[in-house]
This record gives sequence, C-alpha cells and structure tokens, in this order.
Amino acid sequence: MPSKTLKNFLDNNDIKYISIMHSLAFTAVDIAKSVHIPSKEMAKTVIVKNDGELAMAVVPANFKVNLDTLRLALNSDTLELASEQEFFSRFNDCEVGAMPPFGNLYDMDVYVAESLTEDEKISFNAGTHSEVLQMNYKDYESLVKPQFIMLEN
Repeated sequence: MPSKTLKNFLDNNDIKYISIMHSLAFTAVDIAKSVHIPSKEMAKTVIVKNDGELAMAVVPANFKVNLDTLRLALNSDTLELASEQEFFSRFNDCEVGAMPPFGNLYDMDVYVAESLTEDEKISFNAGTHSEVLQMNYKDYESLVKPQFIMLEN
C-alpha cells in the first residue's frame, strides 16, 4: 500500500493512478526493470540540502547524480546529499529510500529534471521498496508544482 499521506492526497484530489507491486528492490534502475518500465521513465527521489534547506531532486532512474552539475542547475551556493538522519523523520510513513517525489507533502521544494516532463506518465516509489505508483505526468505537475531543471546525463 502506498504511503497513507500520498494515497490520501491523491484520492482527495481525484487523481487516477495505478499501483504496481514488485519484488523487493532498492535501486530505481532495479525497480524499473522489475516493473518493465524504461529506466529513463522511472523517477527517483534524491534528498539534498540546497543552501542548507532540504529539497527533492527528482531525476530519471538511470541518471547518475553529479552534485556539481545539480548545484549549477539549481543555482545554489552549496548543495550536498542529505543524510538519512536529516530527513527520515519527515517521511514517517515511508521506508527510507522509497520516498515518493511529492515534496509538497513533506515541506520540501521539488526540482524535476525536464526530461521527465517529456513522457505522458510518471512512475515512482510509493513509499515502500515493493510498490510503484504510475500516474499522468500532468496530474503530478499540477499537484506538486515543481521547479524544472535541465540536466545532462
């Protein structure tokens, strides 16, 4: 079952989504393979500290995060990966590493790689390491209102 916070939010906004169960997997690329979604279409959530504030960078599963590139794309003075200790308490209904890309639900800015906007659907962890949600990208964008970043892999 998706995180209760996410499920309630989607249901309360009358958003259609599908839930895809899969065997236990921990990397976005492995999850994409497990559910037969191209890794460039599977979103992974990376929690960063952007000028000292927690934020979500949402990138394709096959994207190798380069902090210097991401810092430039965000026009940040400082950018670093956040430690689990810095963010796990915000995601009390999610498994660590399986956070859905809905920073608006967890008091974080969201930055989405523009390449993810090119597909009709977006797929992402549902708060566990064994379930993915898939929904229309336009619905995701209207709910989250992310900022867009241009990243090259």
